Amino acid sequence: MNKDVLIHVRGLQMMNVGDDQEPIEIIVPGQYYFRNGSHYLRYEEILDEGDKPTVNYIKMSPKGMEVRKQGLVNVHMVFEQGKKNMTYYTTPYGTLEMGIAATGMELEETEDGINMTVDYSLDMNEEHVADCCLSVTAQSADSPGFVL
Repeated sequence: MNKDVLIHVRGLQMMNVGDDQEPIEIIVPGQYYFRNGSHYLRYEEILDEGDKPTVNYIKMSPKGMEVRKQGLVNVHMVFEQGKKNMTYYTTPYGTLEMGIAATGMELEETEDGINMTVDYSLDMNEEHVADCCLSVTAQSADSPGFVL
C-alpha cells in the first residue's frame, strides 16, 4: 500500500436495543506506514470551524487497535480483546473517564488496503453507556479498484 491513502472511519453506538442509530462517518486523505508488524494511519479533522485541526493516529495489528487524538479533543483509546482499558477523553467542555472493553476484532489486509473492525463496550464514569462498533478502512489513493 502507498503512503498516501484515503481513510474511511465509521463508528456506530447502540444505546438502546431496537433504536435505529445513525453511524458517524468521515472519509479523509491521510498517510499510511507499516512498522514492526503494525499498520499506522495519520489524518487530520476539523471538529469546529475556525479551530486548529485535531490530529488522529491509528495503530492496527492482530493484537488490537489504538486511536489517539491530539488537538481540540485529546484521548488515547486502546482496544484489546478481553481486556478493559481506561482512558480520559478531554474536550474544551471538560474531561470524561472512559472504559473500553473490546468484544470482537477483525483485521483484513490486502495489497492495496487494510480494514479493521472492533466491537466494544463503552463505559463513561464507570457506567455502561453503549455497545459500539468502529470500522477503519484505508486504501491507496491511486488504487484502480478504490471502493469505500
